[in-house]
Amino acid sequence: MHEAAMKGRPFWRRLGTFMLGCAFLGSGACNWVPQAAPTQYMVRHGARSKQNREGINYKLLAMTPDIADILSAEVPPTLSSLDKTTRRYGQNDHIGPGDVLDITIFELGNGLFSSSDRGVGGGGSGASSTPVATAPPRISTQKLPPTQVEGNGTIMVPYVGTLHVAGMTPIQVAHLIQNHLWGKSQDPQVMVRIANDIGNTVIVSGEVKKPGRVVLSLADERLSDLVAIAGGASYPPSDTEIELVRHGHVGMTDLSTLENRPEEDIRADPGDRLRVIYQPRTYTAFGAVGQSQARNEIKFGTANLTLAGALARVGGPSAQMADPEAVYLLRYEDSIVAHKLGLEPSRYGKGWPVVYELNLLDPEQYFLARQIPMKDHDILLFANAATDRYYQINQLIGTLLGEASMAGLYAVR
Repeated sequence: MHEAAMKGRPFWRRLGTFMLGCAFLGSGACNWVPQAAPTQYMVRHGARSKQNREGINYKLLAMTPDIADILSAEVPPTLSSLDKTTRRYGQNDHIGPGDVLDITIFELGNGLFSSSDRGVGGGGSGASSTPVATAPPRISTQKLPPTQVEGNGTIMVPYVGTLHVAGMTPIQVAHLIQNHLWGKSQDPQVMVRIANDIGNTVIVSGEVKKPGRVVLSLADERLSDLVAIAGGASYPPSDTEIELVRHGHVGMTDLSTLENRPEEDIRADPGDRLRVIYQPRTYTAFGAVGQSQARNEIKFGTANLTLAGALARVGGPSAQMADPEAVYLLRYEDSIVAHKLGLEPSRYGKGWPVVYELNLLDPEQYFLARQIPMKDHDILLFANAATDRYYQINQLIGTLLGEASMAGLYAVR
């Protein structure tokens, strides 16, 4: 027994030295213990230290009711700003370059365009008991070959010449040809029909079931109508972007906005180009999240996702590692929001980098988070608790002590 105790003394002496080293280790180990995210101090210090220095000078703002009102009042990208046309509705029957016209001319008797006697009434050979004066007049018809409108908006009609018809309706063109035939033909009547409509069309491409050219009608189709005519979008509205090119200007919004905001579902114009794009909106969560598997890109999956909903999807802050007083929303704000927030001019092309700080120990913050809509590519950052590093060190020391104790028992034995 005495011999075993003598053998154990060197180990316990070494163990005491080890514990003393752990005490010194605990005071300085915070510098090398890994973390999942910065602490609240690091975020706040970074916002101050980066001012007027190289790098991204982000603005740190504590979430308040006033800021929440500004963010909730922000409207999504709109297409209504492109609807600056002054044309009246119901004008999708106007002729344009590239259109192909069917022109039919009716004449009394043997007209200019009749190649043979194709009288509708009277005529024939042999004697007749009916006086000639009472016979109905013969009507000849002639359908001209398909006539294409030239790039300069003109067409060529025999015995008439070149006519400028771009911007006119078929009835107006018929009257124009008829007026030019007076004096050359007996009581001419003209009918004009658009056989192949190019000028009143819209190109729909992208993620639709039937991409191609859509001919506009007098019903004045809206943008959502064009998507439906093209067979509908291939993906849910919340994951589908609509890009409109009109007169050299480009606008973009998501399909769910067209469905939920009628003022954005503007009428289509001839020459519009509509592209349907699969572009699911996502946000990213970093740091001490409640669900470790949630540290990646998360799809919105809905037309309207709030900050509260985004926090809930990742399980909120981790009860073991996170600081609930330091949850952050990172995004680039546009000039309108930046002006309302009183931010200085930005030197970044993407906008103003802003970090919003939420204190989830304050119940009011949950109400504010519920009214703030998430934006595509937003970032949620859950800061580490300041005590988390000491907690990790204590766990490490406890593990080492446990192993050392087991080794000591074996040594004593």
